[in-house]
Amino acid sequence: MWEGKILSLHSCAGKEQPLQSPDQLACQAGVGIEGDRYALGTGTYSEQPEEGRQFTLFETETLEALARDFNIQLKPEQTRRNAITQGVPLNHLVGRKFKVGPDVVLEGMRLSVPCQYLEDLVEIKSLFKALINRSGLNCRILTGGTVSKGDLIRPV
Repeated sequence: MWEGKILSLHSCAGKEQPLQSPDQLACQAGVGIEGDRYALGTGTYSEQPEEGRQFTLFETETLEALARDFNIQLKPEQTRRNAITQGVPLNHLVGRKFKVGPDVVLEGMRLSVPCQYLEDLVEIKSLFKALINRSGLNCRILTGGTVSKGDLIRPV
């Protein structure tokens, strides 16, 4: 059995805005993160609604691999994901439920797909190819509550 944790949290109110890094995020079941671009309908892909964009995660292990294998220095907030995790097997959580902190339950909906938009936004060439099969996990929020930096993540 695995157990991981949240290293950092990120959110912003609109597309192309820099992500802020608060210590906590308020999660609303079936809606998203309070004040986040996808809960507000102001995200880049909001015109293509998808409940899997309610909460997104990215592995710190991928950030380390990008630096080691591709000499790409990507900051956690540049991933455009809501949480950076450590010790969480994101690619194996599609279709599975897991708990973040004391209250929030997420369900992995699909793996995130790298996009040219991200490469253009952060101006890092070859990022698209480097993120194939390791671009994070898109989730829906089943049980709302507050997620905090340092919270544990574990299977339900």
